[in-house]
Amino acid sequence: MAGSSTVLSDASILSKLDRALLPIERVTAILSGLAAFSLMFLAAYSVAGRQLDRTFLAPFFDKIGLMDGPLPGYVDYIEALMPLIAILGVSYVQREGSHIRMDILVGRLKGRALWLFEFITVFCMLVLVIALVWGSWAHFDRSFDCARPLCSRDSSIDIGLPIWPSKLVVPVALAVLSARLLLQMTAYARAFVLGLQSPAAVPLIQSVAEQAAAEAEQLKEVGND
Repeated sequence: MAGSSTVLSDASILSKLDRALLPIERVTAILSGLAAFSLMFLAAYSVAGRQLDRTFLAPFFDKIGLMDGPLPGYVDYIEALMPLIAILGVSYVQREGSHIRMDILVGRLKGRALWLFEFITVFCMLVLVIALVWGSWAHFDRSFDCARPLCSRDSSIDIGLPIWPSKLVVPVALAVLSARLLLQMTAYARAFVLGLQSPAAVPLIQSVAEQAAAEAEQLKEVGND
């Protein structure tokens, strides 16, 4: 998507629902960022442990049990964190309109034609995401069994991490995305019926000039702080 976006608010029920869903999306986005940060920390820990194991400090670290070699199960941790990094923040990005898309055609549409096109595309996305929720939940359900140790029917190869928590992340994140898409689809339908120019609860794409002005304003605020 070219440019940044803005989401307007008003007194409508739709806008209130949008603002109610936003904190949940922010939490999922923060968790996704923390997962990425922890992955970098684990990588640094594993590399540092491998290097220190070859130095004269190795006996000392061996005594205290710290960083005496590569992190066991490093690949397993990567596999467990990857769903959080890849999909947990997808609804927040959809709300802000920050996903990459080709808007050569969409950028030329105005008014009801634009809202109709956006309604159709969001509807198609919603159908696909609902199908993915159903499939990913079934995938999680096959892995979860409280009659087994750690409630897991399967585990990672190296250190035996239960896999079901990572599988559960996918349907949960997609369920939040489904709620966001349903809100946006309703907002686009409302804008189409009422002929609104700037509807609430949907990302409004900025032109290049508007984007430059917004970035300049942000830099100005940072400079003042």
